[in-house]
Amino acid sequence: MKMICNEASLRRLEYPRLRHLLSGQTQSEPGYLFAERMLPLLQQDQIEKALTEVDEAVQWLHDGQAPSLGGCWDLLDLLKSVRAEGSLIAVEDLLKISQTLRVMEDCQRWFKMQNRDASLSQVASGMTSLLELQKRLHGAIGSRGELLDSASFELGDLRYQIRQLRSRIKQQLDQLLTADHSSSLFQERLITIRNNRYVVPLRSDCRGQLKGFVQDESASGQTLYLEPSQVLEGNNRLQQLSREEQREEQRILLELAALVRQNSDSLRNNQGLLGQIDLRFAAARLSRSYHGCRPELVADSIVELKQARHPLLMEVDGRFDLSAAVEIDVLLDKSCQALVISGPNTGGKSVALKTLGLFLLMVRSGLHVPCHPDSQLHLYQHLHVDIGDEQSIAHNLSTFSGHLLKVKEILDQADAETLVLLDEAGTGTDPAEGAALVQAVLDQLCQQGAKTVLTTHLGQLKHFAHGEAAIENAAVEFDPETLVPTYRLRYGIPGASSALTTASRLGLPKPVIQRAIQYLGEEEHEHTALLTKLNNRQLELEQELVLAKQSRLEAAAAQQLRKQQLQQLKDKKQEIIARATRQADDLIAATELRLKKLRKGSPGPVSPGQAIDERQQLAGAREELTPFKPKRKRTGTIPFKLDVGEVVRISALGVEAQVEKLHGTAVELLVGGKRVRQPLDALEQFEPRRFVNVSSSGGQITRKVVERHLQPQIKLIGQRADEALVMLERFVDDALLHNLQQVEIIHGSGEGILRRVVREYLAQEKCVTAFYAAPINQGGNNITIAELRN
Repeated sequence: MKMICNEASLRRLEYPRLRHLLSGQTQSEPGYLFAERMLPLLQQDQIEKALTEVDEAVQWLHDGQAPSLGGCWDLLDLLKSVRAEGSLIAVEDLLKISQTLRVMEDCQRWFKMQNRDASLSQVASGMTSLLELQKRLHGAIGSRGELLDSASFELGDLRYQIRQLRSRIKQQLDQLLTADHSSSLFQERLITIRNNRYVVPLRSDCRGQLKGFVQDESASGQTLYLEPSQVLEGNNRLQQLSREEQREEQRILLELAALVRQNSDSLRNNQGLLGQIDLRFAAARLSRSYHGCRPELVADSIVELKQARHPLLMEVDGRFDLSAAVEIDVLLDKSCQALVISGPNTGGKSVALKTLGLFLLMVRSGLHVPCHPDSQLHLYQHLHVDIGDEQSIAHNLSTFSGHLLKVKEILDQADAETLVLLDEAGTGTDPAEGAALVQAVLDQLCQQGAKTVLTTHLGQLKHFAHGEAAIENAAVEFDPETLVPTYRLRYGIPGASSALTTASRLGLPKPVIQRAIQYLGEEEHEHTALLTKLNNRQLELEQELVLAKQSRLEAAAAQQLRKQQLQQLKDKKQEIIARATRQADDLIAATELRLKKLRKGSPGPVSPGQAIDERQQLAGAREELTPFKPKRKRTGTIPFKLDVGEVVRISALGVEAQVEKLHGTAVELLVGGKRVRQPLDALEQFEPRRFVNVSSSGGQITRKVVERHLQPQIKLIGQRADEALVMLERFVDDALLHNLQQVEIIHGSGEGILRRVVREYLAQEKCVTAFYAAPINQGGNNITIAELRN
């Protein structure tokens, strides 16, 4: 079978342990077997589909929903055993089939209540409903694995006869045991069975005193188990019924086995689909345990795993502890063909290598990986792993020879879709020769297009990676104060092996450490110290960069908050001004109305001076409100050319006017029978342009008065009180001119201000004989009907 890597690579990356963790999350036996036999998928569409199904299962679990799949058994071996005609299935195995069918039916029913377009719902829809088989087994097999009386009419009838006969036999024997003439013959008052026949315990010294057949005797010989002649016929009949019962049970089991055989293909298919569903939900539970996600799968040869945690390092006694594994970034961009990781022992180099390899296997198996959601990964088709000791005494291989054979195999198969992981490359031989050999291998792998990640302590390889554009250095981080590795990766600078530092941390005697430094030589010691200093400096710069980014984000957030608060203040200010303006408008309109009422009700005439003073006060109040009133929105364009007789709109008033004369940039207009002068920029021109009807006669231009039909109805809804009052006065005058006797004023309900102003005005007008609210079916209090004098 074709695979992404061999079994040895799977073992080195601890893939079997991952499968074991996954199987522990399953609920059914088929799901458990699927997990234990899981292998990386080869086709990308299969991988995408599996990841999508896990995404759906994670969402369902997040919502507190999941199908119940417990109690489903693996039936494949059972179905194989029943292929031949006449094969029997044990009752306990039929119970397993019945329980499995019930779980399958529940699973189908659950998915029918979910989103039908979901990928897992489509999987569940592929199951075949076996209601007939399920119903037959449910009626024949009991919950304890027994054949029920309801399995057939004949079986039920036979068992009824057997129960009745046994009761009668026991009654006869009980009478014999308690009779005065025979009770002393028995060892005890007990009815038992020997050779499938009911007997009583007769004392051996009473042999011959009771007619019957001895079926057995006790080990001591003191008790004879006698079948009295009174129950002989009953026992014989009981034996006959028992044989008939066995034959009926055999017939029923053969019938049920044949029914299972007929549906064996559907059972196999259903089990496979249910196992797949269970596997996906197990993967979802595992993902939630280690906070996994689905990385973006990219076509380019890129590895960008951010905040990756090795899942097996987090597992402690079957539970996942996120703090048990340190987050690392494994980064290989498109231009980087190889990554050389160096640094101290126990610093996390091999863990980084295994994390990358295991993540590739997990994603190809349809599993989420514990990393940041923005991570990216290319699905390499081939994975080669050289981790651990390849020594073999049986095959006469040293450690170095074993590594060389593995490298030869890699070079024979590597291409652009290959990921190569090499741990402690170049060890096991002379460091200089080993480093030179690894350099040549790296060159060849880069030429073949493979992506390579290796760990090393060899300084020659670090220098080589520094000088090659397609190869990058990385170092495992080391805390300079505590001298303890942090296990994170730092890119761009090689890491010092820090063997002497590690030896000192692990407690080797100081004289030994000092002597080692002398043997190492001053130049090599300074080189190691320089690498350590460079790594520490890079760590400081990265920490400062993180702080700078955090400060910039906080400043941007504060600025955005200030903008929002300023906008809220502006909106609040506009709201307050608008509310105050409306209240002032209503107050002025009410004042005007009261003044008008007072003038009409006063016994003497109002002097012109007094009237002018009142008008000026009201006009002054309106003028003071002008800056606070919202500006009318312009709907037309500013006219550049006008003609006499053209109709335009005055923007500030929102009314239409007729052009009478043109005075340069000013225009004389006719509005409601009055002449006003306005600048051009205060007007709006209609599109298309509109004109009043004019006709020429005898060289003179005369306006033709077009008589219009006045509707006996006016709408004041949406108008302010003062505007509504002006419109109402004009409407009443027009109604009187047209000799209307009844009119309707539509003012709506709202806060009741317009209705009150309208009715107060009508109450004071002498031309109004009566006014009242319209009938309910015509608008009720939203409309006032006024009756006018002729």
